[in-house]
Amino acid sequence: MIKLQNVTKRYYTLVAVDNVTFTIPQGEVVGVLGPNGAGKTTLFKLIAGFLNPDEGAIECAQGVWPAIGFKPERLLFPNHMRVKGYLKMVANLSNVPRRRNEAAVMESLAWVGLTEAAGKRINECSKGMRQRLALAQSFIGHAPLLLLDEPTNGLDPEGQSDICDMIQALQTAGHTVVLSSHQLPEVTRICTYLVILKQGRIHYQGLMSEALALRPHVTIQVEGQLARIQPLLASLHPQIEVKESAIILNEGAIRLRRHVLSLLVGTGFDVLRVEQKRRTLEEIYAEAVRWHNE
Repeated sequence: MIKLQNVTKRYYTLVAVDNVTFTIPQGEVVGVLGPNGAGKTTLFKLIAGFLNPDEGAIECAQGVWPAIGFKPERLLFPNHMRVKGYLKMVANLSNVPRRRNEAAVMESLAWVGLTEAAGKRINECSKGMRQRLALAQSFIGHAPLLLLDEPTNGLDPEGQSDICDMIQALQTAGHTVVLSSHQLPEVTRICTYLVILKQGRIHYQGLMSEALALRPHVTIQVEGQLARIQPLLASLHPQIEVKESAIILNEGAIRLRRHVLSLLVGTGFDVLRVEQKRRTLEEIYAEAVRWHNE
């Protein structure tokens, strides 16, 4: 949908986005992860057109630039306005036809669960309600591309779950969504594509399903410390990790599971638990960030 090619953005001596290349795939929910200061918000503003890159290019893959709905991380509203009146103003600015203005506003309010708050002044709204208002604002006009910077920030667990359901419904309806979040379980649940930033550079990108399918491992938990047989276990395969009372068999070492179990029983260890798992998003994120520091 949108292609970034060798994009760099500087603020004086600070390089906020550093030679970034990736394509936003149409119809996907793209999760952009990274620690504070990684360049996520700057990247969103570049895609939205609020900033111009100092180097590189941002282009539309289909040749026609799509309408974009944007929810910023920091919420700034005209607090004296009422919720419905503010959204009517946004609808006008978004070129929603006048005959559709009222219906578009009420539809967006219903979508985020703010129908009953339509008459409230914005300064009377809680942080969670303001977050929903920002989402309603981005949804008006049914833009095919939505940029949501921390869309669940400030919401309680029920509210977070509601927003995740909304984003999945948007994808089903054909929208492309790019979101940032520090909530890794939330990203695992709803995102279909993953981008990890660190200090302005991309350190991982790819389909979420492919990322989570990588590096299967088996964990064997025993009673007692494994220090006395650690050298023996480590000698069996380079992808065997020994951590106090647990053995982790990574990828190629998984085929040695029965041999390791027999060795443990033969040397007097009681096996408490055997678990086979896939790699988690927490592990993918930690590896990407750690790789940068090594």
